Amino acid sequence: MTEPLTEPLKIAYSPCPNDTFVFHAWAHGSVPGAPALDVTFADIDITNGMAERGEFDVLKVSYAVLPWVLDDYALLPCGGALGRGCGPLVLTRRPGEGPEPTGKDLAGKTVAVPSERSTAYLLFRLWAAAEVPGGIGEIKVLPFHEIMPAVRDGEVDAGLVIHEARFTYQNYGLHCLADMGEHWERTTGLPIPLGAIIAKRSLGAERLRELADAARTSVRMAWDDPEASRAYVLEHAQEMDPAVADQHIGLYVNEFTADLGESGYAAVRGLLTRAAAEGLVPPLGPGALEAV
Repeated sequence: MTEPLTEPLKIAYSPCPNDTFVFHAWAHGSVPGAPALDVTFADIDITNGMAERGEFDVLKVSYAVLPWVLDDYALLPCGGALGRGCGPLVLTRRPGEGPEPTGKDLAGKTVAVPSERSTAYLLFRLWAAAEVPGGIGEIKVLPFHEIMPAVRDGEVDAGLVIHEARFTYQNYGLHCLADMGEHWERTTGLPIPLGAIIAKRSLGAERLRELADAARTSVRMAWDDPEASRAYVLEHAQEMDPAVADQHIGLYVNEFTADLGESGYAAVRGLLTRAAAEGLVPPLGPGALEAV
């Protein structure tokens, strides 16, 4: 048995419904024997930076940031976001008369993205390498909530969006040019890696296994009693429609959240190996993704 912690573990995850749903039981002290948590809410581009600076014990981050942080943090095999049919989308203004636009039409154009250190961005660049002859023009980093209005208003030619935008982009009069997840699944056969849960290696192997067990139990408790987390989810969902929050959870909390398994780890390795080959991330060191 590990020694009891004298202070709560500092954890940061997003206010998105999938994270609040997954961590509700653990954050509220309902997981038997799990360490107490001191929770900070932050969007994933912020938590990526926190991980690079080594600021928290446990973090939800983009898989894309792992090559920069795995010396200090270990990937937990549960609690994150990875699945099928849940990839980022490239949106443009709704086409008028004439043929629908394709990836070729983005050559030399400006595309807004939420972060250049995100899994969505890696998936986008891997898609663009195959589908946009001549390459994208300018990449413009914008806060997530500003991307769809910027596309609608003509400030950028296209936008890369994630999460609940899958369900709401048509409200902005936008057109889905391409689904990054569909391209990834079609070309690799693997599920789509999105967000990871990492914990500091300095906590020790036994503590890391304890944290993985706590995260897995928290997920299963959320599934067993979905109503228990509902108020917590909606409180932090940034005025999201409850029906959209339910769709969000249904899409991003799945069997891979409870356990990455062989195909989950293969997806992570596949993404980061391909991204390294394109010069987008540093190559992983040997044993960097060994299971906790």
